[in-house]
Order: sequence, then C-alpha cells, then structure tokens
Amino acid sequence: MAKGASISGFPEWLPSERVVEQRVIDTLRDVFELNGFIGIETRAVEQGSSLLKKGETSKEIYLLSRLQEVGHESDTAVEQRLGLHFDLTVPLSRYVVEHSGQLPFPFKRWQIQKVWRGERPQEGRFREFVQADIDVVGEGTLPEHYEVELPLVMVNALERLREFGLPKATVHANNRKLSEGFYRGLGLTDIEGVLREIDKLDKIGADEVVRLLVNECAASEQQANACLELAQITASDGQSLIDRFNGLCEIHHIDMDGDAYAMAKEGLDTLTMIVDEAARIRPGSVIADLKIARGLDYYTGSVYETFLDGASSLGSICSGGRYDNLASQGSRKYPGVGLSIGLSRLVSYMLHSAGATASRISPACVLVAVWNEENRGESNEIARQLRARGIAADVAPTAAKLGKQIKYADKLGIPYVWFPNEDPADDGPDQVKNIISGEQTDADARSWEPDTVYARQTVETHA
Repeated sequence: MAKGASISGFPEWLPSERVVEQRVIDTLRDVFELNGFIGIETRAVEQGSSLLKKGETSKEIYLLSRLQEVGHESDTAVEQRLGLHFDLTVPLSRYVVEHSGQLPFPFKRWQIQKVWRGERPQEGRFREFVQADIDVVGEGTLPEHYEVELPLVMVNALERLREFGLPKATVHANNRKLSEGFYRGLGLTDIEGVLREIDKLDKIGADEVVRLLVNECAASEQQANACLELAQITASDGQSLIDRFNGLCEIHHIDMDGDAYAMAKEGLDTLTMIVDEAARIRPGSVIADLKIARGLDYYTGSVYETFLDGASSLGSICSGGRYDNLASQGSRKYPGVGLSIGLSRLVSYMLHSAGATASRISPACVLVAVWNEENRGESNEIARQLRARGIAADVAPTAAKLGKQIKYADKLGIPYVWFPNEDPADDGPDQVKNIISGEQTDADARSWEPDTVYARQTVETHA
C-alpha cells in the first residue's frame, strides 16, 4: 500500500505523544468528577439548522455528503444537511432539550470529544481537535454563583497539569451586559458587530479594530476609541473595577440613570462578584478584563478567556461563558454556563514547548520471555497471573534469541524482562531482570512486585 500523504490540520500523535494526551484527559476527567460533573458523549453530527448562525464559526462548518450525492448537494438546503459539530455547546443544548425528562437539573456535565472546524491550520490550531468541556444547565433559571464556580474548576484542572510542564493559568473575565450597556450608552446599535470586532483586538491590533468599527458597525471615530478605552480596563478586585468603569462612563457622558447604564450595571455587579469571590477562594486566578468579548453569538452574560503565563503566542486555551437562550423547548428555557479547554492545543504546547514526554511507549511493566514456542503457554500463564494482580504485562512476540527479546523490551521502554524457569522438570524459580539497573532476582508471579519507580508509565518534562 502506498504511503498516504498527511492532511494539514488533522493531527495523529505518535504512541509516546498519545500517552501525554491520555494523561491530560485522565487528569481533567478526575478533576471534573471530583467536582460532581457527569460525563456524556454526543453524536458527531448535527443538523445544519442547529450549527448555523453561531457567530463567525458558521463559516468553518464541515458539511457531510454521501458519495452518491456529490454534485447534487444544492438540491438540499444547508439547514437540512448534516454537519460535523464545531464545538460541544451546541450539541449539549440539543441533548438537554431532547432528554430533559431524564436529566437532573441543574445538570452538570463534562464532555471530552473531538470537534471539527474548517479554519487555517497553524501551530497548536487544528481542523480536527479534542475539546474538554464542563457546563451547568438549569431549567428555567440558573444561579449566578456557577459563573464563578466553573472558572475555578478549570483553574484547578489546569493547576493539576502544571506537573506536565504547563505554566500558571489565569482566567480573564468580562460580561456581555456590561459591554452592551456601555456601547448602547455611546449610541451604538450594532452590538453583535461591535463585540465581534472587539474580539479580534489581540489578533489584528487597535488601529484595525477602529477601522472595522467605523466601516462595519457605523461607529464614529470617537465612539470606536471609547470602545477601545473600555477594552483597556483590567482589575483584580471589584471596587477597582467599579471605579474605573464608572469613571469611563463619566468621561463619555453616559447617563447613569438611563436603561443602557442599568444594563451595564447588571453585568458590572456579576463581574464584580466573580472577581471578588474568586480572589477569596483562589487569589490571582480570575481577573476582570473588559476586552474579552467572545465571537460566538449565543453568549448573553459572563464570558471567559484563559491565558498561560509566558505563552502569549498560544492565545486563549480555555474559554466560555453564560448563555441563556441557546436551549429552549416552547416556553421552557435552559440557561447554562460553561467553559471549554482546547485540549489538542494544550497537548501540542506541552509536547513541543514544555517538553512533556512519556517515560516509556508501552504501558506494560514486564515483558515475559518465551524460550520456545512449545512453552508459550507457560509464558502466557505468568503474564495472566501478573495482570490479575494489576501488573501490566506483555509476552514476547517470538521465541527469538534472548538478546533480541530484551532489545524488543528496551525499544518499548518496558523496564522488566521475566525469564520463566527454562526446565519444567526442574523446580527452580523464575527470574526477572530490571534491564535499566541490570539487577536480576528470583521471582514468583503470584507475589513479585515491581519497584514503584519503574512500575508506572509516567509523563515527564525536560523543558
């Protein structure tokens, strides 16, 4: 078979890299479940009608076609076609509505699954990648305390990953109501457009954002600059945030008795609560950053982006927010708040920048040697006894010369090679060799224990 060409944006980790990814997945799942989140998995495809109109990501949706339909896709409206999900929030909203009668509310779920986006691949940014999400969805209402609890769960999860070379993570939070109220107070009307352009600030710079606000959102240059001044506000405590925001409103003559300021004040109060409560529980983990906008249209309140110290080029590695209108069933609404880690981006950083590596390729701790094929059954029985006691074991693939079997174990990083008693007529003991230290001792498969240093497959960093 001819060697296939690689396809840009669709990563395939080598076995040792996959070990790192799996350890990250296991760590995140552990933290999520410690905090009471329930695991689910949703289908890979959704109706086009569900995937469309979710901000600029709509342009990146992969639609599916059966081979016999190629060339005739225009006969079916995009809304009626199937597409691969580009995030896990849209599928969750559909899942909640379909299974509302069987779910406990508030419904706390974790989900680690692949998603697909047709964007331009680059370092750490893929077309097929894994996301790790947590969300809480309420029925009718959802208490705002979840808007501080979920970011702290993610901070805890990212803190656990620091042993694999990840730098300290900080959540930057804003509130859509705060921003929208300020924009309306300035006299702007294309709020979604303004949020979309402000979301590009770190990518394209202030001058280009001002140009887009003027040309695309009907803002005057003065209004555009006021939007940038709002985006420059950061604070690590609620009072500082309140003072700086109110000061900016006074400078731009926003009526503090009007409806626009009332909307902004609602968002300001929530954001103040988030920053102060987070500081009380885990100081320095969450700050207010009023340039955070999020490009997806379904966010209605708090929005979050998470950055790693010293890794600005990586951008946000965990984002999300509050959404009140994404899931509904007649008059019943299911408001939610959630955050999502770009797990593949994180793993790419850990592999290529933090120097994360697996201690060995194989999860097996022991390779049981085979003297000859007639006695393979005895080697298999030794491996079975070891596995029954929780010791990962493999059996040599062939009865090759002993040196080749040891070399095979070494290539896989397996630290121990087990030598069965060569003469069944002799009642002598088996032996096991640590091929790293060279130590060789008598052993019994019913009682032998590996040294704890060598027993587990681990992830290490060499950065």
